[in-house]
Amino acid sequence: MRLPPLPADRWDESVDQALAGMLPADRRNPRDASNVLATLVNHPVLTKAFLKFNVHLLFTSTLPPRVRELAILRVAHRRACAYEWTHHVNLAKREGVSDAEVEAARQPRIAETAFDEFERAILAGVDELDEQSALSDQTWATLGTRFDDRQRMDYVFTVGSYIMLAMALNTFGVELETTTKSEEK
Repeated sequence: MRLPPLPADRWDESVDQALAGMLPADRRNPRDASNVLATLVNHPVLTKAFLKFNVHLLFTSTLPPRVRELAILRVAHRRACAYEWTHHVNLAKREGVSDAEVEAARQPRIAETAFDEFERAILAGVDELDEQSALSDQTWATLGTRFDDRQRMDYVFTVGSYIMLAMALNTFGVELETTTKSEEK
């Protein structure tokens, strides 16, 4: 771990304000915030700005949650980000992504049997954005069969944001929580 979670004695009003858009008041503390949030608040101003954007991607984006989670899984796999992968496998399963689909999302070649053409384009688009910083005309058009322009924009920004977050998590060495909040209570 290169950048540890912010020590409890340094959690102040600026940290509380940084987390206010993401967490309820009772979770804005070193014990109940996730390791990622407890690490990010080493820089409260940056955290507040990032979380405002990330809250949109997670909660008010025009993307269907299943699509969002498939894209994030592909990013997490490509970026070898264990923290992102672990957390989003659980979120993906809550959105109806099966174990077989989770496994298929991490394959180098996207399985035609696991996904329809549209979902294959979701996963292929992650590869294209990660490798070329652009979607091919074919992927853009396939996404347009079910998405309007706002949804395609939310898709591109979701992929880009989670690539950036994976870089940060991997660089900072954010560790997985040893227990879940439900196990602690």
